[in-house]
Parts: sequence; C-alpha cells; structure tokens
Amino acid sequence: MPPKKRARVSKRAANSGKDDDDGETVSSAKQTSGAKRKVTGEKKERSDSAGPPQYCHWLMKSEPESRFENGIDVKFGIEDLKALPDQTDCWDGVRNYQARNFMRQMKDGQLAFFYHSNCKEPGIAGVMQIVKEAYVDHTQFDKKDVHYDASSKPDNPKWSMVDVQYQRMMKRFIPLSELKKYHLQHSAKGGPLKDMALFTRARLSVQPLTTEEFDFVLSLEDEEPL
Repeated sequence: MPPKKRARVSKRAANSGKDDDDGETVSSAKQTSGAKRKVTGEKKERSDSAGPPQYCHWLMKSEPESRFENGIDVKFGIEDLKALPDQTDCWDGVRNYQARNFMRQMKDGQLAFFYHSNCKEPGIAGVMQIVKEAYVDHTQFDKKDVHYDASSKPDNPKWSMVDVQYQRMMKRFIPLSELKKYHLQHSAKGGPLKDMALFTRARLSVQPLTTEEFDFVLSLEDEEPL
C-alpha cells in the first residue's frame, strides 16, 4: 500500500456515524463499469431465505476537500484513488456497525459508486470495483491513527475493510441535489430511487444499492441535468 501520509484516512471521515450531506451524510472489472446492463429487478440482491437482503452494488462516501482531524488531513477524493499505484486502496476507518456489515457482504468484482461527501457539492463522482473482500482493518490498532479503537483487540477485531480499485469517472458529476429531485418524484409516483438508501439511511457512509437503482443512476450521466 502507499505510504502512511496518503489521504486514505479521509475515507473514514463519515464512517464513524457523523455523516451530514445536505442534512444527510458525511464521509470514501470483471463487470464493465461503463455499460448499461439489463435491469433484473431485486432478485439478485435479495435472498429467498429469512436472512438479511443480499446486494451486489454499493455507494461509498469520502471527502474530496481538506479537513483536519488530530492534525491529519482526511481528504480523499476519487482523483486521489486514481493517482495511487494500481489505482487501488483499502477502504479503512469504517466505525459504524451497519456500514461495516455491508462491507462484509461485498464480493470481489462488485461495483460501487464513489460519492463525494461533506463538500461544496456532494454527489457521485465515479465508479470503482471491489477487488479484495472484507479483512481486518489494521487502523483500529494504530494509536496514531484518527480512528484508533482502544476497545478493539487483535484476537477479536471489531472492524473490517475492503480494497477498491478506480474504474472510471462518471461522464458527468451526478449531484446530490439532482438525485434528491428524482427521489422525491419516485417517492410520489413510483420509480427506482423511491427507497434509495442515500435518503432512507442517509447517515451511513457505506450503502447498498439495488441493480435497478444502480442502473438508473448510471443512465443519468447520458441525460441533461434535471
């Protein structure tokens, strides 16, 4: 991985549950990220068993603008990911149990939107791929790290992370304000974004998406802004 001074800590800014975009959230291929794929509904995301729903697309938040925690700049935007060796980094520092559990569901090859959070214009900046499934987040044991957790022990670690790889920028940035308009329309009249976690579970920095939601958001990059 790159030197410790890299801005990966920014991915953790929203992950402790302090999220707040527009009163909502703060933050961080085997499939072709540019292709519009056939919508198959939610059958692949949801298990027929009584267990929790299973998803295969994600939205992950990070802060693209400088903000300091304990003297460390937690900035980490999609351009920072793109600039790293192999355009790959660990998504560390998640300190919310539900967000952590979603990361533990992630599978190699799945796609996620890189969402810019806690900035002048929050929204979806690009697409990345999960390239390593959940494993122990080493930052929980690092006393110098802004997300050190003294209650987590090496023999029973609380927190996990995944590795992500940059795939591409969106053809156009999809702002939160535009997504919110679609969410309100779809909530009133029906549509793919009526139950989108960005609005129904807004405080989470790692959120699941149905295939229908993911494909609809991808389709927006070819449309004029609402």
